[in-house]
Amino acid sequence: MTAPTIASTDRIEETVLLRAPRSRVWRALTDAQELGAWFGVRFDDDATIAPGQTLRGHITIPGYEHVTMEIVIGEVVPESRFSWRWHPNATDPTADYSAEPMTLCTFTLDDAPRGDTRLTLVESGFDALPAARRADAFRSNGRGWQGQLQKRIPAYLAGELR
Repeated sequence: MTAPTIASTDRIEETVLLRAPRSRVWRALTDAQELGAWFGVRFDDDATIAPGQTLRGHITIPGYEHVTMEIVIGEVVPESRFSWRWHPNATDPTADYSAEPMTLCTFTLDDAPRGDTRLTLVESGFDALPAARRADAFRSNGRGWQGQLQKRIPAYLAGELR
C-alpha cells in the first residue's frame, strides 16, 4: 500500500495492492451491495451499477449516518475501469450541492504478481468546486480514500468486514 500522490490540488490519486484476483475486486467495486458493504453505505436492494444510473444510499460509518451518498455511474469497462461522479464531502444535510460541479472518481484495475490486483483511484475536478469548499473537500476526500482503499476494501476482500 502506498501513500496518496498529490499531483495538484485538482486530483487525488491512491494506489493499493489487493490480495485478490481482478474478477473479485471488480465484483467488490461494481456490485452495488458489495460496494456498499466495504464503502459503508446502504443502497436499496435493487440498486444497479450501469452507465448513467444514479445510486443513492445512507452512509453507515459512525458519525456520518446523516449523510446520503449519491453517485452517477459513468464508465464501466469490465475488470478494467469503473467511474462515478459525485459531490465530494457533501456532508452538510442542510446544504444544496446540486448546482456545484461533481468530481470524477475513476477506479482502474491492473494485474499484479501472484494473482493480486493493483487498484488505482483517481478523483479529479476539485479545482472547479466553489472556493469556499475546495480545500476542505480535497483534504477530507484525501483522508477518506486512504481509509477506504488501505483499510476497508482489503478488510472486506479478506472477509473481515461485512
